[in-house]
Amino acid sequence: MREEQLRRWNEREEKARMEETVLRKTTRRNQSNGKHVQWLCGKDGEVWVWVMGEAPGDKPYEQISEELIAERARQQAQKEAEELRRQKEAEITKKFRDAMAQEKARIVAEKWKIEIEDRKAAKLEEEKIQEELKKREEEERQKGEEQIKQQEEIRAKELYLSLMQAQQHSQHSDDDQEWEEQLRRSKAADEERSHKARRARDEYRRQSLRAIQKGRVAGLSNLFQRASLNNDQEIKLNNSASPFRPLSAASSNIWERPSRPFSQDVIIRWFKEEQIPRRAGFERDTNRIAQWFHGIISRQEAEELLMNKSEGTFLVRVSEKIWGYALSYRQQSGFKHFLVDASGDFYSFLGVDPNRHATLTDLIDFHKEEIITSSGGELLLEPCGQQKNPPDYSPLFE
Repeated sequence: MREEQLRRWNEREEKARMEETVLRKTTRRNQSNGKHVQWLCGKDGEVWVWVMGEAPGDKPYEQISEELIAERARQQAQKEAEELRRQKEAEITKKFRDAMAQEKARIVAEKWKIEIEDRKAAKLEEEKIQEELKKREEEERQKGEEQIKQQEEIRAKELYLSLMQAQQHSQHSDDDQEWEEQLRRSKAADEERSHKARRARDEYRRQSLRAIQKGRVAGLSNLFQRASLNNDQEIKLNNSASPFRPLSAASSNIWERPSRPFSQDVIIRWFKEEQIPRRAGFERDTNRIAQWFHGIISRQEAEELLMNKSEGTFLVRVSEKIWGYALSYRQQSGFKHFLVDASGDFYSFLGVDPNRHATLTDLIDFHKEEIITSSGGELLLEPCGQQKNPPDYSPLFE
Protein backbone atom coordinates (compact mmCIF):
# COMPACT_ATOMS: atom_id res chain seq x y z
CA MET A 1 0.00 0.00 0.00
CA ARG A 2 2.75 2.43 0.97
CA GLU A 3 4.82 1.53 -2.08
CA GLU A 4 1.86 2.16 -4.38
CA GLN A 5 1.36 5.63 -2.93
CA LEU A 6 5.04 6.46 -3.39
CA ARG A 7 4.95 5.23 -6.99
CA ARG A 8 1.92 7.40 -7.84
CA TRP A 9 3.49 10.40 -6.14
CA ASN A 10 6.70 9.95 -8.13
CA GLU A 11 4.70 9.70 -11.39
CA ARG A 12 2.85 12.94 -10.65
CA GLU A 13 6.11 14.69 -9.81
CA GLU A 14 7.73 13.49 -13.04
CA LYS A 15 4.72 14.54 -15.10
CA ALA A 16 4.76 18.04 -13.51
CA ARG A 17 8.47 18.43 -14.29
CA MET A 18 7.93 17.43 -17.92
CA GLU A 19 5.05 19.91 -18.33
CA GLU A 20 7.16 22.68 -16.83
CA THR A 21 10.04 21.84 -19.20
CA VAL A 22 7.70 21.92 -22.25
CA LEU A 23 6.22 25.25 -21.08
CA ARG A 24 9.67 26.83 -20.77
CA LYS A 25 10.68 25.65 -24.24
CA THR A 26 7.46 27.02 -25.71
CA THR A 27 8.00 30.38 -24.00
CA ARG A 28 11.57 30.64 -25.30
CA ARG A 29 10.41 29.70 -28.83
CA ASN A 30 7.69 32.38 -28.77
CA GLN A 31 10.16 34.98 -27.55
CA SER A 32 12.70 34.08 -30.24
CA ASN A 33 10.02 34.23 -32.98
CA GLY A 34 8.88 37.81 -32.15
CA LYS A 35 7.39 39.64 -35.12
CA HIS A 36 8.65 43.02 -36.32
CA VAL A 37 7.78 45.52 -39.05
CA GLN A 38 10.29 46.93 -41.51
CA TRP A 39 9.35 49.95 -43.65
CA LEU A 40 10.24 50.10 -47.32
CA CYS A 41 12.34 53.19 -48.05
CA GLY A 42 12.68 55.16 -51.29
CA LYS A 43 15.75 56.52 -53.06
CA ASP A 44 15.86 59.54 -50.76
CA GLY A 45 16.00 57.31 -47.65
CA GLU A 46 12.52 58.33 -46.49
CA VAL A 47 9.61 55.92 -45.99
CA TRP A 48 8.16 55.09 -49.42
CA VAL A 49 4.51 56.11 -49.73
CA TRP A 50 2.23 55.39 -52.66
CA VAL A 51 -0.99 57.37 -53.09
CA MET A 52 -3.43 55.63 -55.39
CA GLY A 53 -4.28 57.77 -58.44
CA GLU A 54 -1.29 60.13 -58.18
CA ALA A 55 1.56 57.87 -59.35
CA PRO A 56 2.39 57.72 -63.11
CA GLY A 57 0.30 55.11 -64.86
CA ASP A 58 -2.35 54.91 -62.10
CA LYS A 59 -5.90 54.60 -63.31
CA PRO A 60 -8.62 57.03 -62.18
CA TYR A 61 -11.02 55.90 -59.50
CA GLU A 62 -13.99 55.73 -61.90
CA GLN A 63 -12.12 53.37 -64.26
CA ILE A 64 -10.93 51.17 -61.38
CA SER A 65 -14.46 51.02 -59.96
CA GLU A 66 -15.91 50.08 -63.37
CA GLU A 67 -13.25 47.39 -63.91
CA LEU A 68 -13.91 45.93 -60.44
CA ILE A 69 -17.64 45.77 -61.18
CA ALA A 70 -17.00 44.12 -64.56
CA GLU A 71 -14.61 41.61 -62.93
CA ARG A 72 -17.16 40.76 -60.24
CA ALA A 73 -19.82 40.23 -62.90
CA ARG A 74 -17.46 38.06 -64.99
CA GLN A 75 -16.48 35.90 -61.99
CA GLN A 76 -20.11 35.43 -60.96
CA ALA A 77 -21.03 34.47 -64.54
CA GLN A 78 -18.09 32.02 -64.71
CA LYS A 79 -19.18 30.45 -61.45
CA GLU A 80 -22.73 29.99 -62.73
CA ALA A 81 -21.42 28.70 -66.08
CA GLU A 82 -19.18 26.17 -64.31
CA GLU A 83 -22.18 24.87 -62.40
CA LEU A 84 -24.15 24.57 -65.64
CA ARG A 85 -21.16 22.84 -67.25
CA ARG A 86 -21.03 20.22 -64.48
CA GLN A 87 -24.75 19.60 -64.74
CA LYS A 88 -24.54 19.28 -68.53
CA GLU A 89 -21.55 16.91 -68.33
CA ALA A 90 -23.39 14.73 -65.84
CA GLU A 91 -26.46 14.60 -68.07
CA ILE A 92 -24.43 13.74 -71.20
CA THR A 93 -22.37 11.07 -69.41
CA LYS A 94 -25.46 9.47 -67.93
CA LYS A 95 -27.31 9.61 -71.23
CA PHE A 96 -24.63 7.91 -73.30
CA ARG A 97 -23.62 5.49 -70.56
CA ASP A 98 -27.21 4.27 -70.43
CA ALA A 99 -27.33 4.12 -74.24
CA MET A 100 -24.11 2.10 -74.32
CA ALA A 101 -25.39 -0.30 -71.69
CA GLN A 102 -28.64 -0.76 -73.55
CA GLU A 103 -26.80 -1.34 -76.83
CA LYS A 104 -24.47 -3.85 -75.23
CA ALA A 105 -27.40 -5.68 -73.71
CA ARG A 106 -29.14 -5.78 -77.09
CA ILE A 107 -26.04 -7.07 -78.85
CA VAL A 108 -25.41 -9.69 -76.18
CA ALA A 109 -29.03 -10.79 -76.32
CA GLU A 110 -28.96 -11.16 -80.12
CA LYS A 111 -25.50 -12.62 -80.62
CA TRP A 112 -24.97 -14.82 -77.60
CA LYS A 113 -26.04 -17.88 -79.60
CA ILE A 114 -23.95 -17.03 -82.67
CA GLU A 115 -20.94 -19.13 -83.36
CA ILE A 116 -17.43 -18.01 -82.59
CA GLU A 117 -16.68 -16.93 -86.19
CA ASP A 118 -19.56 -14.49 -86.06
CA ARG A 119 -18.38 -12.95 -82.77
CA LYS A 120 -15.58 -11.12 -84.55
CA ALA A 121 -18.10 -9.42 -86.78
CA ALA A 122 -20.17 -8.64 -83.73
CA LYS A 123 -17.10 -7.08 -82.12
CA LEU A 124 -16.42 -4.95 -85.18
CA GLU A 125 -20.02 -3.80 -85.25
CA GLU A 126 -19.85 -2.97 -81.56
CA GLU A 127 -16.71 -0.87 -82.08
CA LYS A 128 -18.36 0.92 -84.97
CA ILE A 129 -21.39 1.71 -82.87
CA GLN A 130 -19.14 2.92 -80.04
CA GLU A 131 -17.27 5.27 -82.38
CA GLU A 132 -20.52 6.66 -83.68
CA LEU A 133 -21.84 7.16 -80.15
CA LYS A 134 -18.60 8.87 -79.09
CA LYS A 135 -18.81 11.17 -82.09
CA ARG A 136 -22.38 12.09 -81.27
CA GLU A 137 -21.39 12.57 -77.63
CA GLU A 138 -18.58 14.96 -78.61
CA GLU A 139 -20.85 16.91 -80.94
CA GLU A 140 -23.48 17.28 -78.26
CA ARG A 141 -20.82 18.27 -75.73
CA GLN A 142 -19.55 21.02 -78.07
CA LYS A 143 -23.08 22.22 -78.69
CA GLY A 144 -23.76 22.35 -74.94
CA GLU A 145 -20.48 24.25 -74.38
CA GLU A 146 -21.49 26.88 -76.94
CA GLN A 147 -24.88 27.31 -75.28
CA ILE A 148 -23.22 27.67 -71.87
CA LYS A 149 -20.81 30.31 -73.21
CA GLN A 150 -23.68 32.31 -74.67
CA GLN A 151 -25.58 32.10 -71.38
CA GLU A 152 -22.38 33.11 -69.53
CA GLU A 153 -21.98 36.26 -71.68
CA ILE A 154 -25.65 37.19 -71.30
CA ARG A 155 -25.52 36.61 -67.54
CA ALA A 156 -22.31 38.70 -67.23
CA LYS A 157 -24.03 41.63 -68.98
CA GLU A 158 -27.12 41.29 -66.77
CA LEU A 159 -25.02 41.23 -63.59
CA TYR A 160 -22.94 44.21 -64.80
CA LEU A 161 -26.07 46.29 -65.47
CA SER A 162 -27.55 45.26 -62.12
CA LEU A 163 -24.39 46.27 -60.21
CA MET A 164 -24.14 49.60 -62.09
CA GLN A 165 -27.80 50.39 -61.29
CA ALA A 166 -27.16 49.57 -57.63
CA GLN A 167 -24.16 51.91 -57.60
CA GLN A 168 -26.13 54.72 -59.31
CA HIS A 169 -28.95 54.25 -56.82
CA SER A 170 -26.42 54.59 -54.00
CA GLN A 171 -25.04 57.78 -55.58
CA HIS A 172 -28.57 59.22 -55.98
CA SER A 173 -29.20 58.43 -52.32
CA ASP A 174 -26.03 60.34 -51.39
CA ASP A 175 -27.14 63.27 -53.59
CA ASP A 176 -30.53 63.33 -51.86
CA GLN A 177 -28.82 63.45 -48.48
CA GLU A 178 -26.54 66.25 -49.65
CA TRP A 179 -29.55 68.21 -50.98
CA GLU A 180 -31.36 67.79 -47.67
CA GLU A 181 -28.25 69.01 -45.84
CA GLN A 182 -28.03 72.06 -48.13
CA LEU A 183 -31.72 72.78 -47.56
CA ARG A 184 -31.20 72.56 -43.81
CA ARG A 185 -28.22 74.92 -43.99
CA SER A 186 -30.19 77.36 -46.16
CA LYS A 187 -33.02 77.44 -43.64
CA ALA A 188 -30.52 77.98 -40.83
CA ALA A 189 -28.91 80.84 -42.80
CA ASP A 190 -32.36 82.43 -43.36
CA GLU A 191 -33.07 82.24 -39.64
CA GLU A 192 -29.66 83.76 -38.88
CA ARG A 193 -30.31 86.64 -41.31
CA SER A 194 -33.69 87.29 -39.74
CA HIS A 195 -32.08 87.29 -36.31
CA LYS A 196 -29.39 89.75 -37.49
CA ALA A 197 -32.06 92.01 -39.03
CA ARG A 198 -33.95 92.09 -35.72
CA ARG A 199 -30.73 92.89 -33.87
CA ALA A 200 -29.93 95.65 -36.40
CA ARG A 201 -33.38 97.22 -35.87
CA ASP A 202 -32.92 97.10 -32.11
CA GLU A 203 -29.43 98.55 -32.44
CA TYR A 204 -30.76 101.34 -34.67
CA ARG A 205 -33.44 102.25 -32.11
CA ARG A 206 -30.85 102.22 -29.31
CA GLN A 207 -28.38 104.39 -31.24
CA SER A 208 -31.13 106.81 -32.29
CA LEU A 209 -32.18 107.27 -28.67
CA ARG A 210 -28.56 107.73 -27.64
CA ALA A 211 -27.96 110.29 -30.39
CA ILE A 212 -31.07 112.22 -29.37
CA GLN A 213 -29.97 112.18 -25.73
CA LYS A 214 -26.56 113.60 -26.68
CA GLY A 215 -28.14 116.34 -28.82
CA ARG A 216 -26.40 115.23 -32.01
CA VAL A 217 -29.42 114.76 -34.21
CA ALA A 218 -29.64 117.23 -37.04
CA GLY A 219 -33.09 118.36 -36.11
CA LEU A 220 -31.20 121.36 -34.72
CA SER A 221 -29.26 121.73 -37.95
CA ASN A 222 -30.95 125.10 -38.72
CA LEU A 223 -29.32 126.53 -35.63
CA PHE A 224 -25.92 125.43 -36.94
CA GLN A 225 -26.77 126.90 -40.31
CA ARG A 226 -27.63 130.25 -38.78
CA ALA A 227 -24.48 130.13 -36.70
CA SER A 228 -22.43 129.51 -39.82
CA LEU A 229 -24.07 132.53 -41.50
CA ASN A 230 -23.25 134.74 -38.53
CA ASN A 231 -19.64 133.59 -38.70
CA ASP A 232 -19.55 133.99 -42.46
CA GLN A 233 -16.88 136.67 -42.41
CA GLU A 234 -13.90 134.35 -41.82
CA ILE A 235 -12.67 131.25 -40.04
CA LYS A 236 -9.22 131.63 -38.65
CA LEU A 237 -6.87 128.69 -38.34
CA ASN A 238 -4.46 128.31 -35.47
CA ASN A 239 -1.66 130.64 -36.55
CA SER A 240 0.90 128.84 -34.38
CA ALA A 241 0.07 125.27 -35.54
CA SER A 242 -1.15 125.66 -39.12
CA PRO A 243 0.75 127.08 -42.10
CA PHE A 244 -2.43 127.92 -44.04
CA ARG A 245 -3.85 131.35 -44.74
CA PRO A 246 -7.33 132.18 -43.34
CA LEU A 247 -10.05 131.76 -45.92
CA SER A 248 -12.54 134.55 -46.44
CA ALA A 249 -16.08 133.27 -46.62
CA ALA A 250 -17.00 135.99 -49.08
CA SER A 251 -16.17 134.67 -52.50
CA SER A 252 -15.64 136.71 -55.60
CA ASN A 253 -18.01 134.45 -57.52
CA ILE A 254 -21.40 133.11 -56.49
CA TRP A 255 -21.05 129.36 -55.72
CA GLU A 256 -23.59 126.98 -57.18
CA ARG A 257 -22.99 123.32 -56.45
CA PRO A 258 -23.10 121.00 -59.52
CA SER A 259 -25.19 117.84 -59.43
CA ARG A 260 -22.09 115.74 -58.79
CA PRO A 261 -18.33 116.27 -58.36
CA PHE A 262 -16.61 116.02 -61.74
CA SER A 263 -13.13 117.38 -60.96
CA GLN A 264 -10.80 118.04 -58.06
CA ASP A 265 -11.07 121.80 -58.58
CA VAL A 266 -14.85 121.61 -58.13
CA ILE A 267 -14.42 119.45 -55.00
CA ILE A 268 -11.92 121.93 -53.52
CA ARG A 269 -14.33 124.82 -54.28
CA TRP A 270 -17.19 122.91 -52.65
CA PHE A 271 -15.11 122.19 -49.55
CA LYS A 272 -14.05 125.84 -49.19
CA GLU A 273 -17.53 127.23 -49.83
CA GLU A 274 -19.64 124.77 -47.83
CA GLN A 275 -17.54 122.61 -45.51
CA ILE A 276 -15.04 125.01 -43.92
CA PRO A 277 -17.91 127.22 -42.62
CA ARG A 278 -19.31 124.04 -40.99
CA ARG A 279 -15.86 123.28 -39.46
CA ALA A 280 -15.50 120.00 -41.35
CA GLY A 281 -12.15 118.39 -40.57
CA PHE A 282 -11.45 120.49 -37.46
CA GLU A 283 -11.16 119.28 -33.92
CA ARG A 284 -14.00 120.19 -31.61
CA ASP A 285 -13.74 123.73 -30.17
CA THR A 286 -10.27 124.32 -31.69
CA ASN A 287 -8.83 125.55 -34.98
CA ARG A 288 -6.55 122.51 -35.40
CA ILE A 289 -7.10 120.01 -38.18
CA ALA A 290 -8.25 116.66 -36.80
CA GLN A 291 -5.66 113.88 -36.91
CA TRP A 292 -8.05 111.56 -38.77
CA PHE A 293 -8.80 114.08 -41.54
CA HIS A 294 -7.23 113.65 -45.00
CA GLY A 295 -7.64 115.36 -48.33
CA ILE A 296 -8.63 114.05 -51.75
CA ILE A 297 -6.83 110.70 -51.73
CA SER A 298 -7.82 107.46 -53.46
CA ARG A 299 -9.07 104.25 -51.92
CA GLN A 300 -5.72 102.57 -52.64
CA GLU A 301 -3.76 105.38 -50.94
CA ALA A 302 -6.01 105.12 -47.89
CA GLU A 303 -5.42 101.35 -47.65
CA GLU A 304 -1.66 101.89 -47.92
CA LEU A 305 -1.82 104.32 -45.00
CA LEU A 306 -3.82 101.76 -42.94
CA MET A 307 -1.83 98.72 -44.07
CA ASN A 308 0.39 98.27 -41.00
CA LYS A 309 -2.09 99.67 -38.50
CA SER A 310 -4.06 97.76 -35.86
CA GLU A 311 -7.75 96.89 -36.08
CA GLY A 312 -9.97 99.91 -35.37
CA THR A 313 -7.64 102.47 -37.00
CA PHE A 314 -9.50 104.85 -39.33
CA LEU A 315 -9.23 107.95 -41.47
CA VAL A 316 -11.70 110.28 -43.23
CA ARG A 317 -10.93 111.40 -46.79
CA VAL A 318 -12.80 113.71 -49.17
CA SER A 319 -14.80 111.64 -51.65
CA GLU A 320 -14.52 112.04 -55.42
CA LYS A 321 -17.84 110.22 -56.03
CA ILE A 322 -20.35 112.10 -53.89
CA TRP A 323 -20.63 115.42 -52.10
CA GLY A 324 -19.23 114.09 -48.88
CA TYR A 325 -16.51 111.89 -47.47
CA ALA A 326 -15.31 108.29 -47.25
CA LEU A 327 -14.40 106.72 -43.92
CA SER A 328 -11.70 104.05 -44.42
CA TYR A 329 -11.52 101.49 -41.60
CA ARG A 330 -8.86 98.85 -40.80
CA GLN A 331 -10.36 95.54 -39.76
CA GLN A 332 -8.62 92.29 -38.89
CA SER A 333 -9.01 90.69 -42.31
CA GLY A 334 -8.69 93.78 -44.52
CA PHE A 335 -10.36 97.14 -45.00
CA LYS A 336 -13.85 98.66 -45.10
CA HIS A 337 -14.93 101.92 -46.71
CA PHE A 338 -18.10 103.80 -45.69
CA LEU A 339 -19.52 106.78 -47.63
CA VAL A 340 -20.58 109.82 -45.55
CA ASP A 341 -23.25 112.02 -47.15
CA ALA A 342 -22.66 115.77 -46.63
CA SER A 343 -24.94 117.08 -49.37
CA GLY A 344 -27.57 118.34 -46.90
CA ASP A 345 -27.38 120.15 -43.58
CA PHE A 346 -26.27 117.00 -41.74
CA TYR A 347 -23.73 114.16 -41.93
CA SER A 348 -24.75 110.48 -42.11
CA PHE A 349 -23.52 107.16 -43.49
CA LEU A 350 -25.05 106.06 -46.79
CA GLY A 351 -26.94 102.76 -46.49
CA VAL A 352 -25.45 101.80 -43.10
CA ASP A 353 -26.39 104.07 -40.20
CA PRO A 354 -29.46 106.34 -40.61
CA ASN A 355 -28.46 108.57 -37.67
CA ARG A 356 -27.91 112.21 -38.67
CA HIS A 357 -25.21 114.35 -37.09
CA ALA A 358 -24.80 118.11 -37.14
CA THR A 359 -21.03 118.03 -37.79
CA LEU A 360 -18.49 115.60 -39.16
CA THR A 361 -16.72 115.58 -35.79
CA ASP A 362 -20.01 114.63 -34.09
CA LEU A 363 -20.32 111.61 -36.39
CA ILE A 364 -16.75 110.49 -35.63
CA ASP A 365 -17.08 110.98 -31.86
CA PHE A 366 -20.42 109.15 -31.83
CA HIS A 367 -18.94 106.03 -33.43
CA LYS A 368 -16.00 105.99 -31.06
CA GLU A 369 -18.55 104.67 -28.55
CA GLU A 370 -21.21 103.11 -30.80
CA ILE A 371 -20.56 100.50 -33.51
CA ILE A 372 -21.21 101.40 -37.15
CA THR A 373 -22.86 98.07 -38.12
CA SER A 374 -24.13 95.31 -35.86
CA SER A 375 -22.70 92.61 -38.15
CA GLY A 376 -19.17 94.07 -38.30
CA GLY A 377 -18.97 95.72 -34.87
CA GLU A 378 -16.76 98.57 -36.14
CA LEU A 379 -15.60 101.01 -33.46
CA LEU A 380 -13.39 104.00 -34.31
CA LEU A 381 -10.47 103.43 -31.94
CA GLU A 382 -7.32 105.02 -33.37
CA PRO A 383 -7.03 107.86 -35.94
CA CYS A 384 -4.55 107.47 -38.80
CA GLY A 385 -2.52 110.65 -39.24
CA GLN A 386 -0.51 112.18 -42.06
CA GLN A 387 2.65 110.67 -43.55
CA LYS A 388 3.38 113.38 -46.13
CA ASN A 389 4.82 116.87 -45.81
CA PRO A 390 2.99 118.99 -46.71
CA PRO A 391 -0.18 117.12 -45.65
CA ASP A 392 -2.50 115.71 -48.32
CA TYR A 393 -5.26 118.15 -47.26
CA SER A 394 -3.14 121.25 -48.10
CA PRO A 395 -5.05 122.15 -51.31
CA LEU A 396 -8.31 122.31 -49.33
CA PHE A 397 -7.11 125.12 -47.05
CA GLU A 398 -4.88 127.17 -49.39
